[in-house]
Amino acid sequence: MLRTLSISLVVILCACFCCAGFYYGRQIPFAQQWPLFEALRNTAAIIFAVVGAWLAIIYPERLKISFGKKASPDSSNGNMGLLLTPAVHSTVILVFLLLIGIAAPILKQISQLQQYLSLFRGLSFLSLTILTLWQILIVLMTVIPADLVKRLADDEQIVKDVKSHYSKLYDK
Repeated sequence: MLRTLSISLVVILCACFCCAGFYYGRQIPFAQQWPLFEALRNTAAIIFAVVGAWLAIIYPERLKISFGKKASPDSSNGNMGLLLTPAVHSTVILVFLLLIGIAAPILKQISQLQQYLSLFRGLSFLSLTILTLWQILIVLMTVIPADLVKRLADDEQIVKDVKSHYSKLYDK
């Protein structure tokens, strides 16, 4: 119940952000919007790089298989999808941002579209809002594997401490 309510609240907030992004974005020139697109592009690129590094560190055997090299038979992909999903999503965001970077200057040159300038500004800022909200979700998704690694390490430490404690009792 609480989870459903929380998800509903997040969806409503995102919808409000999108509506506000379009409505108020109509007054924001693209020149002012572009630095925000660049910041979003940098964030997506950083997440892509960090997740790629995590993959290389945590799953080196799986990466060897992916590139046609033999790997040990006991290698598994475990929770590789948890790391791969944010990288894929960041890649899609980067593609959208690169396309917007190409399309915007071209559209500015088409004189017939000048009468719709306010509409295009709103759509541009709406796109920025959607991509930013998506990127926030991706940032949160990158925390999940780190939390999983931390929990597993904590569990291993607890098991080690319990074994150590009981081995001391039996040694007496």
